[in-house]
Order: sequence, then C-alpha cells, then structure tokens
Amino acid sequence: MSKSIYEVLKERDLIKQITFEEEFQKLAKQEHFSVYLGIDPTADSIHIGHFIPLMMMSYFQKCGHRPILLVGGGTAFIGDPSGKTDMRKMLTKEEISKNVDNIIKQVSKFVSFEGDNAAIIVNNGDWILDLNYMEFIRTYGVYFNVNRMLDAECFKQRMEKGLTFFELNYMLMQSYDFLHLFETQGCKVEIGGDDQWSNMLAGVDLIRKIHQNGSFCVTCPLLLNSEGKKMGKTVSGALWLDAKKTSPYEFYQYWRNIGDTEVYDVLRMLTFLPMEEVKRLSSLPGEQINEAKKIAAFEITKLIHGQEEAKKAEEASLALFEGSGSLENMPTVKVESTNLSIVDAILLTNIAPSKGQARTLISQGGISLNDNKIEDTNYMLSDTDFQNGYAILKKGKKVFYKLEK
Repeated sequence: MSKSIYEVLKERDLIKQITFEEEFQKLAKQEHFSVYLGIDPTADSIHIGHFIPLMMMSYFQKCGHRPILLVGGGTAFIGDPSGKTDMRKMLTKEEISKNVDNIIKQVSKFVSFEGDNAAIIVNNGDWILDLNYMEFIRTYGVYFNVNRMLDAECFKQRMEKGLTFFELNYMLMQSYDFLHLFETQGCKVEIGGDDQWSNMLAGVDLIRKIHQNGSFCVTCPLLLNSEGKKMGKTVSGALWLDAKKTSPYEFYQYWRNIGDTEVYDVLRMLTFLPMEEVKRLSSLPGEQINEAKKIAAFEITKLIHGQEEAKKAEEASLALFEGSGSLENMPTVKVESTNLSIVDAILLTNIAPSKGQARTLISQGGISLNDNKIEDTNYMLSDTDFQNGYAILKKGKKVFYKLEK
C-alpha cells in the first residue's frame, strides 16, 4: 500500500481514539514498526467482537508493519473486568491452553506468518506466570495512581457490585505486556477495541514514564446496529468465528440480514473492498441494497470460512429465499423419528432454548413447517411432513432449519 497506515485507517474510519495523534501520523510515514493486539483465551473461539481489531491488524501488515498477536495465557488467569458487572469465571491451565491453540488457528486467517514483516504469536503466560509479585509491584506499582485507575471506564460497572483487588491487577498486567513487548520486540503500538481504551492508555503511560517516548495506542470503533447496540447476536447466542459454534450458513445469513443503514459500516470495517466500492454499494437505492448485503455476507464469510464454504452458504440462501441454489448446505438437524412434537423440533434446532419459549413462538405465529404456519402448540410431525426425506422448520422470515430423517 502506498498510503500510510494512519491514512488507511482514517479513510475507513477505523480510528476511534488515538494517543499522540500527530506524533503517530509522522511515525507512520517515516518507518515500519511492530504493533500488537492482545486476545485473552477465555473461550475456545474468538467471536465477532474480535473481528474489527483483527482487520485493523491486517491493515497494519499490508502497510509494511509487523503484527504481534498476543494470546493472554497469563492474563486469562485474572480475566479482564472491562464492561463486566460480575467477575469472570476462573479457568484452569488446561482450559486456557486448549483455548490458546484454537485461537491461534483462527487469527492466522487475518495475517501472514511469512515475508519480511511476518506476524508472530506470543503468549504472555511465558513472562507473567513466573513473575515474583513483590518484585513486580515494587518495580512497577509506583507508576500507577489508584485514584486514576478507579476513574477508568473499564472499572466503572464493576464498582457497582464491588471490584476485587484481584481484578484491579489486570490493568497492571496488560500494561506490563506492552512494556515487555516494547523492550524485547521493539513494539511501539497497541491496538484493540474501544472498550480497551483505559487499559491500553495505562500501558502507553507506563512506557513513556520509564522510557520517555515511543509508545502509542489506537482503538477501533465497536460494531453497532442502528439501535446503538453491539452487533453479533444470533438465535443461538454469540456470533462465533468457529464453524462448530456458528455454522458458515448461519454466519452468512447473519450478514445477509443486516439493516439497510448498517451496510456501509459492515462493508468498510469487515471487508477489504476498496472504499470507492463500499460507497457505491452502500448507496444503492431501494431493493438494490440487498445486492450489497449479499456481497457483504459472501466477502465476510469467505474471509472466515473460505471461498468454498461461502459459496455453499450463498447457494443455500438463494434456495431458501429466491428459489434457486441448493438446499444441501442449509443448517440440518437429524431426527431419530418423524413422529416428534413441534416443540421438540424447535428445541432440537435451538430456535428456542426452552419449551415455554417454543410454545410462545408458536402462539405468536412465529413458526412454520414447510411454509405452513403452525398454530397448535401440540402439533405432532409425521411422515407426511417429510415428503422428500426432510421438512423445513422456519422461525419468522429469516431463520430456517432442515429436519432430516
């Protein structure tokens, strides 16, 4: 890329907050440097919340900078209190190790581990778990003002129920990560979601107090829907990047069904399409905006699950909504018998998490079987519902499952 990383991120409006902006702007034009993104392995997959920071990391690499992906094998023992009203569940070493392995596989879709600026992966457990606490707190604790820490946005929600000293250490640990990478890898920039601003700012402050220069942090905006709420919730929960947790079809369909006003943000933040094309697609009039949604769904699914899976998801969507394509790749649930209740069928597909909610959906007219609305909460499926060896169960207009005998 001929543009600097600052210019690229500005063009796509991917900078929410930044420290020492003019200084960073000059640095971005003058030299290539290392930049790091931290991900705590608190689950065995990353989710949509990690997507934009990973896209940002990819742009840094495309502009010639070296990505450092830090998996928090050490900080996961504490858990980031940012945005949480309750303390996170404590994980075992075995759980954390398994999660780390899975996350490493997923982030490799965003960056390259070859070439002059090949990405590297580090695990902060390698330097945090063996720290001598008294030495650490004596050496670095003097740089942290508790009054300022308690004013940080990341602690405010936890203060309502009571912030433990255990969690208060998280900011120190994340700051120390940045310092360690600055001293050992020459890393000058930390990136992350805007909910990480307070933690990241503390790391920049620590480095500048000790070394007097050279550290920056850049946050990206959170992905919000037209109501101002975080995007990324599906029928079965969070939108995961692991195909076992969120199928490629469900992943594709999520982006296919975004609101008209969300097309621009999704295209500019979650695809590599040129901004000229992003602007053209997001300004399509009337029903034509659906073509932009199809492109967004395909491009995002291709990035996460590959071209082949994206094509299968596209074909399944076309078959369901436009009468072309193939039903072969739509979400499918095997049933042991064709004689089961409609409520049990709903539970099998995770369309609803409980029998009570399943009955509510039926009574509200939200469930159809083979395009016939089901009104009886005691309806029993039979062989006649499986004319071609399968039945199509639908919630509303956009959620489909194939029941296959």
